[in-house]
This record gives sequence, structure tokens and C-alpha cells, in this order.
Amino acid sequence: MRDEGRVLALSAWGRDDAPRVVCLHGVTGHGEHFRLLAEDWLADDHRVLAPDLLGHGRSPHEPPWSIDAHLASIDATVGSAPGAWIGHSFGARLAFELAARVPDAVTRLVLLDPAILLPPHVAHFAADNARRDRVYASFDEALDRRYEESQLHGAPRELLETELRRHLVTGDDGRWRYRYCQAAVVAAYGEMASRPPAFELVRIPTLLVLGERSYLRYDHLLDAHRDALGELLTVVRVPGGHTVLWDALEETAAEIARFLAPPA
Repeated sequence: MRDEGRVLALSAWGRDDAPRVVCLHGVTGHGEHFRLLAEDWLADDHRVLAPDLLGHGRSPHEPPWSIDAHLASIDATVGSAPGAWIGHSFGARLAFELAARVPDAVTRLVLLDPAILLPPHVAHFAADNARRDRVYASFDEALDRRYEESQLHGAPRELLETELRRHLVTGDDGRWRYRYCQAAVVAAYGEMASRPPAFELVRIPTLLVLGERSYLRYDHLLDAHRDALGELLTVVRVPGGHTVLWDALEETAAEIARFLAPPA
């Protein structure tokens, strides 16, 4: 990796000596998006590590924000010791890239509604949408807005409130904003429209979890992924939309725990 890695803010759960699982969130998210998955399903048997990506949370917000820069910073933070990797959306693209570049580092791969390759018009729309400043007069206003946006897909209000209390901050103007850099998010959508590595380069056991009503479709990639991996690929569809750990936490977490469980 040619970019100099910057150390990222890191959340961690479980014993230091347990088999490790690294979790990568999507754009506008943060590492604690995986907190409930870690605490309730994985931490008894795994060491779960979840960095805030560049431009997000408490990690550095300055550019560059390329895939190479993200991977270099992930490496600087968690290293490349073998383990399972879980990625949601853009985080899934990063985990997939890592598996192609450093296959010995990834023993199992979990892709949660992944943004492996966005059609250009989808990436353009999402990047334009990300330019809007999401600013709120109060925490309750921000929570109400996010709940309205998520209600169609069934995300519980209590879950959203728990996560937003870790992700929203007040600025000097007293208004509430999400803890991420809009420019980094726009840059990430450009990266998601770039050509990914071939599926044949990532022939490792892979769990693909797709939201039944996700705006981010995977139909244009699924046949090629299946042809390349065969029995190594497990495909599961869960209720709800793109954010499967909100809309279908129980179903998604159970599938992940089953996939990562050691052989009986």
C-alpha cells in the first residue's frame, strides 16, 4: 500500500487472545455501528475490532480518501493478522479489496448489503445527495428525521437513538450534526463506482447478506459472484433495507454468528 497509513479511532470488544473479527462500516457511519453485533453475538468467542474510517467519527478527517488511503490506514490501525472481516456497504468494498490484495489476512468474509460496484448513475445521485448539510436544531429533531427515513424498513427507534447518541455532536453554533466529513463521503461514492478486483481473486468462504428492500441492488453482480465462488458463497436475504444491522439486526446477527462459529 503506497499511501502512508494514519491511525484510526478504534472500538474493540472481547478477549485480546480470541480469534479476531474486523468490522468496517459504510459511509456516514462509525465503528460503533457494530456494537450490538459484537456485544450480543460475537464477543464471547471473538476479538471484535471496528475502526472509524477516514473522514468519519473520531478518525482523521483530512484527505486523501481513496481506497488505497483507507486500506493503508486500516492496516496501520489493526494490522493484517489473519481473521474474519465484516463490511457494510462501502466497508464491504474495502474488505473485499483487502481480501484480493492480502488474501492471507482474510479467513472469512462477510459482506452486508455491499457496495462492491455502484452503477455510475447511482453513485452520482448518492454523491450529490451527500453534499447536503444534515444539521438539526436539537437531538430529538435529528432522531425524528432519521426514524422517519428508516420507518419503511423497520429499524426500531430505540436502536436508532442508541447509535445516534454516539454519532451526533453539537457545533459552535449549538446545532447538531453527524460526526463525518461530507467531502470524504462524496469521494467514497466515486470510489464505489470504480472497477473492483475480480471475484476470482477472492475465493474464500463468503457470507453475502442482502436487504430485501435495499436501494442498493446487487442483481448485476450476483451471478458473476456465484460463478466465481461456487459453494464458497452463501447468500442470505433479510427483511428491510440497506442498513441490515438496523432493519434486521436479529436475523443478520444470527447469520453472521453461525457463519463465523468454529466447526463443531
